[in-house]
Amino acid sequence: MKIVVWLISLLMLAGCTTSPPEKPDNICEIFYEKDGWYDDARSASRRWGSSIPVMMAFIHQESTFKARAKPPRTRILWIIPGPRPASAYGYSQATDETWDAYKRATGSWGADRNDFDDAIDFIGWYNDQSHRKNGIAKTDAYSLYLAYHEGHGGFAKKTWAKKQWLKDVSTKVANRAATYQQQLNGCEKNLRRGWLWRLLFG
Repeated sequence: MKIVVWLISLLMLAGCTTSPPEKPDNICEIFYEKDGWYDDARSASRRWGSSIPVMMAFIHQESTFKARAKPPRTRILWIIPGPRPASAYGYSQATDETWDAYKRATGSWGADRNDFDDAIDFIGWYNDQSHRKNGIAKTDAYSLYLAYHEGHGGFAKKTWAKKQWLKDVSTKVANRAATYQQQLNGCEKNLRRGWLWRLLFG
């Protein structure tokens, strides 16, 4: 009986861990709901110099905070499910190749794309690479997202220049990052005090 209860508890915990936040448009509500995510985001920000709102805006755009997100399958004859267009997976929608490059560069061999802490650290790392390789300011969410989508080589070649849809998405990401920053300004002090303080005094 104890084993059954333990298994049920484990499954419930897993469900809570991987479910997307109920209010993904409010960064304060996200961090209040998902205990530990703020600390993970802050750690990645300190390590790579990429702001928390920018990294969170990337995740919102890529997966809407779904841990096991994948690109939709292509369709054969408009009906039959075909292969997925890319190996993108997880919160950050990193491809197999880019994720492997991240693990090699950082020594994070156990990193998983469906773990929030690893995913946001990956985005911080990638933005740091965009800064180093493409000279993009770490506060420039618009250009950082273009590089994130097109790759560092693609950004340098301006493969995005004729993709109006991508420029529109990058504008959307930049606007969300600005909104997240404004929201975070109002709640970060409480977030730094930790969940116990919020429980007792919030």
